Amino acid sequence: VPLRLSELGRESGPRLLQPDEDQRKAIAGALGIVALPALFAEVEAVPWHDGAEIRGTWSARVTYSCGLTLEPFDADLEGAFSVRAVPPSSPLAGAPAAGAELELDLEADDPPDEITDGVLPLGAYVVEDLSLAIDPFPRKPGVDFQPPPEPSEPSPFAALARLKNPDA
Repeated sequence: VPLRLSELGRESGPRLLQPDEDQRKAIAGALGIVALPALFAEVEAVPWHDGAEIRGTWSARVTYSCGLTLEPFDADLEGAFSVRAVPPSSPLAGAPAAGAELELDLEADDPPDEITDGVLPLGAYVVEDLSLAIDPFPRKPGVDFQPPPEPSEPSPFAALARLKNPDA
């Protein structure tokens, strides 16, 4: 769902995003899940400096394949995100100069994304946040991993005891 940066501010209010069945199949394939029966998102883009701030909430029903039994099962997920984006010409955009020391502040906001061709891909932000919520090791509810019993190797002392007392 593209939104041109030049159209920002003309439309007010959030947009409801609801991909059709073919789009959900494509998203499920890209995310490595069995299916995506439902995905609903409400996304709003507002002006921010010379770019935009994109905020959204989403809910989804995903079909996983159990990592233990390989049986499919459904799970409900939901999330919220906020992303800032600016054009490449913005003073807020860009990576540090080559050879410059990179300083990381784990408490700071993420740097803004760069807008490509003046278009904000609203749906892509929803899918990106959904991908972060996907369980990488899904397990069907009620399924517990039971490790196989370890084979017990006879002790060398047991072999010596049998030599000493062959009837035992």
